[in-house]
Amino acid sequence: MGKAQDRLVDGLYGLGWAAVKKLPEPAAVALGRRIADSVWKRRGKSVLRLESNLARVVPDAGPERLRELSRAGMRSYMRYWMESFRLPAMDARRFSTDVEIADEHILREAMASGRGVIVALPHLANWDLAGAWVTGHVGIPFTTVAERLKPESLYDRFVAYRESLGMEVLPHNGGAAFGTLARRLRSGGLICLVADRDLSASGVEVDFFGAAARMPAGPALLAQQTGAALLPVTLHYGETPRMYGRIHPEVAVPEAGTRTEKTAVMTQAVADAFAAGIAAHPEDWHMLQRLWLDDLEERA
Repeated sequence: MGKAQDRLVDGLYGLGWAAVKKLPEPAAVALGRRIADSVWKRRGKSVLRLESNLARVVPDAGPERLRELSRAGMRSYMRYWMESFRLPAMDARRFSTDVEIADEHILREAMASGRGVIVALPHLANWDLAGAWVTGHVGIPFTTVAERLKPESLYDRFVAYRESLGMEVLPHNGGAAFGTLARRLRSGGLICLVADRDLSASGVEVDFFGAAARMPAGPALLAQQTGAALLPVTLHYGETPRMYGRIHPEVAVPEAGTRTEKTAVMTQAVADAFAAGIAAHPEDWHMLQRLWLDDLEERA
């Protein structure tokens, strides 16, 4: 990406943050739907990939059902962006009224134990809104990791945006980020990681909807190294502006096995929790990239 294109991309995102934030909520909802439907009708690569991914999640769906799901999926994806643009200006009291997370007591009890907590989420609904719920409603600050985006100025916008919601954001740069996360957990802190896609060599192979995929090893490794509780969380949208979710039971560290074997068992348990949430609300899974290993091999 050249410098001119970098400036264009950054300018467009900046315009989105500035303009959408000021729109009345019904207007922002309508705008998001119009954009989503326009993108969906063009049947570009992202829409086709979303449809291909959904075909694995809902294997008995015919072509018409898949098209309906992908359209709903694009609307859900654009809802995420419209909400995210508006989040910094949202009344914090709405995090209690508009977000309902089942089994919240699991998170509170784990935090009260002083062990530290790792929350692992897939790309379901609005994970930024879930983070705002944690800081604004539960009243717990947390640390997360963000992949470096191009252009750098766009990455800086994302970091500033998330920090404005009460999050500590670390750049995704391997060992340094892992060490900082481990220190936060040892001091009894909370970290939140989006963890349903890892294309790196360190990713753990899991069975996901009947085929092999790779997910990050980090959540399981951090739990083993620090003694923190590993809690999968899944989300889904209701009618605007409601969002719902569930905190799943702790993924325990197996008593026997090597570190690699324990990591594999724990990551599979996280993947199973993710699969349950995604299967229940496939239209809210924003996976517009290749995920399964045989899809990656096909591209290669």
